[in-house]
This record gives sequence, structure tokens and C-alpha cells, in this order.
Amino acid sequence: MRTSKAIAGLACVLAVALVPAQAQETIKIGVITDKVGPAKPYAEPITQGVEFGAREINAKGGVLGRKIELLIEDDQGKPDVSAAMARKLVDSGAAFILSVSLTPATQQAQTVSLATKTPQMTPSNSGDTLTTQIDNPYFWQTGPLGSIQIATLLSYAGAKNYKRAALVSDNSDLGQLLARFFKSGLEKAGIQVVSEELISRGATSADAQMQKVRAANPDVLVSAGVLTAENVLMLKSYRQLGLKMPLLASYNFSVPVYMSVAKGLLNGVTFVDAYDPAKPEIKAFEAGYKKAMGREPFNLHGYGYDGIHLVADAIRRAGSTDKEKIKSAMQATNYAGIMGAKGMRYKFPAGKRTGFDPNGMVVRLYEGDRQGRVVHVGVGKY
Repeated sequence: MRTSKAIAGLACVLAVALVPAQAQETIKIGVITDKVGPAKPYAEPITQGVEFGAREINAKGGVLGRKIELLIEDDQGKPDVSAAMARKLVDSGAAFILSVSLTPATQQAQTVSLATKTPQMTPSNSGDTLTTQIDNPYFWQTGPLGSIQIATLLSYAGAKNYKRAALVSDNSDLGQLLARFFKSGLEKAGIQVVSEELISRGATSADAQMQKVRAANPDVLVSAGVLTAENVLMLKSYRQLGLKMPLLASYNFSVPVYMSVAKGLLNGVTFVDAYDPAKPEIKAFEAGYKKAMGREPFNLHGYGYDGIHLVADAIRRAGSTDKEKIKSAMQATNYAGIMGAKGMRYKFPAGKRTGFDPNGMVVRLYEGDRQGRVVHVGVGKY
């Protein structure tokens, strides 16, 4: 009898002792980033934004009473490695995977998220094909699509009555993908593409390409390039050859590094962005980031910050780390983050897994060597 009471008492003690341990169990969120490959200039600040967002969430008590634990893996921008890292994260107990590497790598990682029914999202990739090539109900995309970028630029340019355009890009996978969507957008708008030029990765000059642009005599120059060094070559030739047609650029030009590597070349360039510095949410984010991290954030940090908050919001609404419940909650997202134009909310319409509002992008102007004011919002008539 006394033995039975002793065993029962010990069981109660063990049960009480286990409660705090269970309460402290973390929610594991996987992050696939690129630390050494071609996506590093993007992936690194986006990952920092994810880390800051997770730190902020944990400081406020976490999600469902549990802290977020980030499991960060490097795929080097390689599709096969990205799939292997996705498998590693699933095996490590990740309830969700955030992908911030190259578009082809993110695409390949989907083979794992689909097979394992693990929710996956990219908060930054802009390739329109990410949700169309694989029918994966466990994958979402909240980065601004290439088709939205060109639609926003064309909306801004609508009053200019352009008839002839030159299109310049690079030979990266994303650069070529954006170029296809940009060309399609231009042609749908009735603008003839009179010159298509390619600046290869590692080139030392863009003079030949820009001389062809000059000979084609376009009304406007449109840049779909995403490689910073090659875009700087384009800018140098654009200035040195004395070209005067307006230059409309992809969201790559929103990366602040241009303000240091392209000094004297930027004034008057317009570029599409998902970051409005006048937005109240942005001001609060910048103040909090600077206080916590000791440095100013920029738009890429914001993509990561929104990404981890979207995941936390879905888990909170799911009330569980059950992957099926998270999947349903993510599809029902209606969330106001810091990115996008004022009033933008992330939503996934029925049957869709792209959540960036088509009217959520802005067009900004370089004033001198600084990223300046917003001159246009959305795809409505300019």
C-alpha cells in the first residue's frame, strides 16, 4: 500500500516537473537562405529581418505561449542543395519553412514541402512561376511579382504616351524571368520593344549594349536586371553615351547599395519598390530595428520581418503547430505588415497562393544619389 502511494506521489512530482519543460518547448521555424552564393546580397538582409522579427515576437511572449526557434540553413543558391536543406529542416521538426534564396532554389525546395506536407513561404521572391509550375497547396508567396512590378511602372508611365521601349536585363535566372514578364507587360500596353539587350554576369562594360539601345532610339529604357554590378555598368554607359530617355527600373534598384556603388549615376532614375518610407508602420519598424540592432534597416529587412510575422500570425490563428491547421490558417491570411503602400494587406484569394496586393507597390525617384520620394502608387491610372 505504502509502495503504491509512493509511486503515485512520484508520478505527481514528475508531472508537475514536466509542465514548465513542456511550456518552454519551442516552435521551430526553418529558414533557407544563401550565405555564400549569388543571392547573398538579398538573402542576408532578409534573413536579418526574419531574425529581428522573431526576437520581437519572443520578447512579447512568443506564439501560443512558446518561443520561436529559427533553424537557419544555407543552400548556397543551389536548387539541389535547397531541397536537401528543406528535408533537413523537416527532419529537425520545423513546423514551417521560410525560403529567402534564389527563385530556382525556392522552386526546388517545394518538392520537399509538397511531399512532406510542410507549410513553406517565400516573403521576397518575385518570380511569377513559383506558384504555377508546381501545384503545391503548402506553398505561398508574398514577394512582389514581376508582373506587378512592370504593371506598376507602366501605370506610372501611362501619361507619358511611350510607344517604343528598350529592355535591358542580365543572364541570371531571375533577370531573364523578369525580362519575359516585363516584355509581355510592355507589349500588352501597346509599347513596341525595339531593342532587347543582355548584360552577362561578370561583364566589364555595357557600352556595346547601350550603343544598340541608342541606335534603336526608344522613348523609354526599362531595366529588368537584378545583378547589381551589371546594372552599374548599364548606368555608366547610359550616362557616358549621353542618353536622355527616361529609365524605369525593377525593384533591384531599391537596394541601398546603389547609393554607394553608383554615385553620380542615379539622379532621375525611377524604380519600383514595396517600401514607402512615409508609411507609419515603416517609421515604427525602423526605430525599433535601429534601437535593437544598432543600424538602419532597409526594404529587404522588411520582407523578412513581414515573413516571420505572417508565419506567427498563421500559427496563432491555427491555435496549434499542426501542419494542416497552419495550412488552412495561412490560406485565410488577412494581415497588415510594414511592406507595401499605405493600407495594403496580405491576402490569398480563393485558389491563389500569391499574397502581395497588385496595388501595393510604389514608384520612387532617385534625387541625386539618394532614394527619394514616392511619385506613384499601384497599378491604377497615373
